[in-house]
Amino acid sequence: MPLPAQEKQKVMSQFRRQEGDTGSPEVQIALITARITQLTEHLKKNKHDESSRRGLLRLVGQRRRHLAYLGKTDPDRYRAITEKLKLRQTQQ
Repeated sequence: MPLPAQEKQKVMSQFRRQEGDTGSPEVQIALITARITQLTEHLKKNKHDESSRRGLLRLVGQRRRHLAYLGKTDPDRYRAITEKLKLRQTQQ
């Protein structure tokens, strides 16, 4: 279940750093977070869907790695994205 194209465009426009930005860490983290939210809702209804659960865990790990990278390279952008997405901060 990929994100609908309209929702993906909306997320990208909110978090991009410049026009046409699709690959910055902020955009990637925001897209992964939207997908995690979608999968979490799916798993609330379908508790025994192990394939989706595995995909969810993979996405959580991917987001964690993106956040770690951003925290090391630019702590200000890290704090901004975690506040905007209401994520717990693991770094300072």
